[in-house]
Amino acid sequence: MSSAPEALTLDEFCKRVKMGRTKAYEEVRAGRLVVRKNGKKSIVTVGDGQRYLESLPHLELPPK
Repeated sequence: MSSAPEALTLDEFCKRVKMGRTKAYEEVRAGRLVVRKNGKKSIVTVGDGQRYLESLPHLELPPK
């Protein structure tokens, strides 16, 4: 059995991806980040978090 968690609290997810809670809830309201409830806890599954991160646009720099 793996020691990696299958889900993170929203606070843990925000810390890992360097995102503030306000931005996270904006992403939830926009339907881009899936958050589930476990009692009072808001959690992000590893799969949902990975899909969110992969959906972010790539940085495109103009040529020099």
